[in-house]
This record gives sequence, structure tokens and C-alpha cells, in this order.
Amino acid sequence: MFLTITTTGTPENPATDLGFLLHKHPDKAQLFSTSYGTAYVFYPEATEERCTAALLLEVDPVALVRRGRGKGRGGAPDSALAQYVNDRPYAASSLVAVALSAVFSTAMKGQCNARPELPSRPLPLRVEIPSLPARGGPDLVTELFEPLGWTVQVRPVPLDTAFPEWGDSRYVSLTLESATLTVAQALRHLYVLLPVLDDAKHYYVSADEVDKLLRAGESWLAGHPEHKLITSRYLSRRWSLTQKAMDRLETEREELARLAEADDTAVEEIDNAVDPDTDTEERPVPLAVRRREAILEALRDRRAARVLDLGCGQGQLVQALLKDTRYREVVGVDVSMRALTIASRRLRLERMGERQASRVRLLQGSLVYTDNRLKGYDAAVLSEVIEHLDLPRLPALEYSVFGSARPRTVVVTTPNVEYNVRWESLPAGHSRHGDHRFEWTREEFRAWADSVAARYGYDVEYRPVGPDDPEVGPPTQLALFTLCADTGGEKHAGPATPARSDNDREEAAA
Repeated sequence: MFLTITTTGTPENPATDLGFLLHKHPDKAQLFSTSYGTAYVFYPEATEERCTAALLLEVDPVALVRRGRGKGRGGAPDSALAQYVNDRPYAASSLVAVALSAVFSTAMKGQCNARPELPSRPLPLRVEIPSLPARGGPDLVTELFEPLGWTVQVRPVPLDTAFPEWGDSRYVSLTLESATLTVAQALRHLYVLLPVLDDAKHYYVSADEVDKLLRAGESWLAGHPEHKLITSRYLSRRWSLTQKAMDRLETEREELARLAEADDTAVEEIDNAVDPDTDTEERPVPLAVRRREAILEALRDRRAARVLDLGCGQGQLVQALLKDTRYREVVGVDVSMRALTIASRRLRLERMGERQASRVRLLQGSLVYTDNRLKGYDAAVLSEVIEHLDLPRLPALEYSVFGSARPRTVVVTTPNVEYNVRWESLPAGHSRHGDHRFEWTREEFRAWADSVAARYGYDVEYRPVGPDDPEVGPPTQLALFTLCADTGGEKHAGPATPARSDNDREEAAA
């Protein structure tokens, strides 16, 4: 069994940092004994620009039989011969999952004492598995990995290349790519989903497997659209264990929704702060509400009917759009499955009527990747999104939205850093939110918007959001981009750092 994890880097952030994250030195080949054979970890390539870690698991079929487990669901062999003649030594399965947990246990926990800042940093990752059993076919592989932020390339393996008429086997060759996940997240996805695709484990599934599943699936399993199938297969379809896990997942989903409401209040404390000089006794309209109203007004001015909310978060704007029947289709897109889960609960999608449900979709996706699902819409909204990206990644977002998706209208809002001096509760020099990578002045925002408009063939106008202070301007600045009529069909060059390959799936409803 063979699996590789590859990342790329720069002199400032070398790819060989992967060695720190996996706790395996790139210059060494290491071996680890397991109950069923030997696991080898080595690096076929290790430079600042590109680093690949390989896991090779050499299975001992005799040891597998002597421990009382062969091929088959729940570990029961299909026949006496199947104990010795099976795919265990070749195709990634629960054996690889156990090896990942044993060899990279610290990495899976997201720990790195030598470089504590590394585990939380998303990396450009590429995972390759040459042989993977997939009970359910390539479509199921995509349905399991794509909602987690992976771009999936899956190729069926033919039964025999000499006899193509025999068709494909149940094995696939799998390549996964993502720039939004950490190494720990990637390892936990593999740990859970490899046995799920095989739909058989090499050991007896006991009650402690529920805890293992929920630990590895923390923060993503509860919101996965296929969480029921994943839970059932991972627990070898043992009904009592599956029901126990599902009950705990439902509790987690409810807790996420409760925390989301608390987060909404905490995050908007500064955003909705009251001007201390105001002499009115009436409670002023919160800035978050004014921002949504300004966005809705801009969309109405451009007569948009099909709208993308890019970086939709927990679905507040999607909810507001659905209340207006002029919007025939509303699509919320976010990289976070947790946020989409909360948005789904906020919108009550599971209880929504068929006609209303046909107007809304929630999609998992990264805005720095081009995505065919986002083409052909009247308008796209980037509300308080761009400031959450590192500046070097902003050109990729610009191309994916303005160059690839090319909606007729784009609405962008972002904080005006000049207004921060008006917030008494905000310490000097601090951003409004801990995750903001930058906050622009009015001049900086207009310079960026003007350059994007010129590069991709849009006109742009600017509107204030909130009280327009004569000295420092409004708290939020809004740019309204409109596609020029004479450039609507033209293709435009991509950014210096191009967005990644298109996601060709039609949809991945969250």
C-alpha cells in the first residue's frame, strides 16, 4: 500500500516544513513495526520548492491471518482461501488508516513543539493514492472528499487493460488537492474516509470506535452531507454503535448552532458599536444591518435575480435575500463546513418547502480556486471577505471571481480602517477582527478596486455604508462593479499566481 503527501513552498515558507508537521526528518528513511507488517516513511523529494512524504505499508498476510482477521466486513474472511489471497497488501484500506494514526499521531493532533505556529497554517497539499477500493464507485469518492475542501481527481482502474470490454474494477486511483486545509485536517479526513470507501475493516469494531470516529471527525463530520453514510460504514454497519454516534453528532450540531449565535453577538460588538456622541435615545441601526441593506439596494439597482454570496459565513445575507421574491436563485459559498452547517440550520433547509428550497443552495468551495459552478450569475457579493485573505492570495480571488465567474455585478464591502479611531472599545492599532489580514484606507481600497475594474473590464462606483464622518469617512466602504457591455464576453488573463484547476462538479449542496 502506498500513499504520498506533497506540498509546495517558497524561501520564506519552505516546503520542507512538512517534515516538522509530520515529525519525520526529510533526510531520513524510517520504519515502524505494526501488528500486520511494517510501515516505511521516506521523502522522494525534499526541496524548498516542493516536498513529498511517502508512506509505504508492507503487509504480512500470514500475520494478518494469525491475528484472526482476513478480508471481509467486520473482519470475517469470505473463505479460507481469501485469508491469504486478497487485496490487503496492495489497496489502501483500514490498514493504512491505522498506520496513519500510529506513524503520524502527533501530526493528526495538530501539535508541533518545534514550530508551534505551523499546524494551524493551511498548505497547498496534494495527496495521491494509486490503489484505493471504492465500494460505490468514483462518484462516491467525490461526494465524500469534495465537501471537505478537496479538488478530487479519481480514475477507475480497469479489470484488465488487455481486455477493456471487461470494464472497470472496484478500485480507483485518487488524487486530492487543496490549499485551504492543514496537514492535521488532511490526515484526519484520510483516517476516517479510507475505511469508509473500502466498507470493511481488518479488525473487530468495538464501542471505542465511536470515540475514535468523533475525535477524528471533530469540526467536519457533523456538517458533512454524507455524515450518516460515513458513520454507518466506519462502524461496520453496527446499528447500536451507529445510533450512538449519530446521537452525539446531533448534540454537536445543536451546540454549533448555539455557539454560532453567541459568535454573532461577540463578533458584531465592535461592528455595531454606538457612537458615544450621539444624543438620540433611540437605539441606532447596527452597522451589520446597514451593510446588508446597502448590499440589497445595490442588487436592486442592478436588477439582479440570481445572486452568489461568496464567503456566506453563517448565512445572514442569504437569509435576507430569500425574503425577497425578486431573487429567483441564491447560492451561498464558503470554505468552512462548520459555517455552512450553521447556515443550513439558520435557514432551516431541512424543513423548508419544496418551492422555497429550489431557490437556495449552499456550496463548499474556496474563492481562490476557479469554479465552474459559479459561472452565469447576475451578481456576486463579497461582504467582509477580502480582508480575511493574505495579500499574496488576493490575485487568485480576483481572477476566480472577476476573470472566471464574471457575473454582471459584483458588490464588495470591507472595513474602512480610518474609521477605527471612532470605536472607543477598539484599542489603537488593533483590527476589528482577529482574523483580518489587513484593513484598508479609502485611498487603498479605491486603488485596488480601480485596478481590478480596469484589468477585468468592469466599471466601478463607491458608496458609503454607515454614518459618513467628514474626517474619517464611513465605517464600511462599498464598491459596486458593473461589467462593461463591450467586454462581457472577453477572456482576461489570470493573476500572477493563477487560481487552481476548475471544479467540474455541477453542485455539492451542503
